[in-house]
This record gives sequence, C-alpha cells and structure tokens, in this order.
Amino acid sequence: MSAFVIDAFEFSRLKEQAEGELAVADMARLAGETADRAGVLKWSLSGGADKIGHPQLKLSVSGQVNLVCQRCLTAMPFEVSSESVLVLAKDEESADAIDELLNDESIDVIVGEAEFNVSYLIEDEALLALPVAPKHDVCPAQAVAESGAAATEKVSPFSVLKNLKQ
Repeated sequence: MSAFVIDAFEFSRLKEQAEGELAVADMARLAGETADRAGVLKWSLSGGADKIGHPQLKLSVSGQVNLVCQRCLTAMPFEVSSESVLVLAKDEESADAIDELLNDESIDVIVGEAEFNVSYLIEDEALLALPVAPKHDVCPAQAVAESGAAATEKVSPFSVLKNLKQ
C-alpha cells in the first residue's frame, strides 16, 4: 500500500485538503473481502475544526468493488460511498472525554498522530461501508430461471376439464 502520511494536527490547523485514488489491490484487508482485486477507490480529505475548536478531518471515499453474493456465490458489484467526520484527540483519555462531550453518534473521535497514515484510514472507511452479508436483489441464475418459468406457463387441470365439458 502506498503510504500517504500527514501530521494530522497540522493538516487540520492549516485547513489543508488532499485527494487521490487507491487501487483495491493495494489494500490487503479490503482485497481479502472482495471477489477479486479489481476496483479503485477515490478519496478526499479536508482538515478543519469543529464548532468547539477541536481539530477534525472530513473523509470521503467512493468507488466500486466486487463482492461475493451470499446467495449464489457469484461476484456482484457494490458501490462504496462513505463520508465521515473524525475529531482528533491527543490520546485515548482525551478521545473518551471529547466523545462524551460531543455526544454525537455521527462523529468519530480518534487519536491523531504526527505521522498519520491516511491510506489505512481510507481502507478502514471502505471496510466499514461494506455490507455484512452482500446479496443480489435478484441473483442472475434466479432471474434466468424465473424468465424461463414464465415462458413455459403451466396449464391448469381445471381449464382442461372445462374444455372437455364443451
């Protein structure tokens, strides 16, 4: 995995922005969850501060990966689309205090570092966006079987009797 390392606190303080792409094949944990190693994730990261003044990062990750359908065990495309707000803390103790103070489930509080690897953060965000048990709405084999069944519609035995009566 190509490392993109930032000083998380400086990035936030200077309100910097960065964006790029990462191949699924370059992310070992994500590639292990996919049907194949195909796909690219686009990401953007912006620094800033929350309403109280805590440093924060806003991360957006999008792209398509191929997952294994749990019904038919074939590959299915899945659109990853995730945005998160991450408030930075100096240590675990501060993170717990900030989390309690904010009391907002939509905001995650993490420990920031002077050498913060954004690539791992992007991979984590993509993994969290994946469904636990991915399934097609209608599996390809099932769709073919249903269309074949419609073509060979069964004749009701009562309609046969009705024809004999005439």
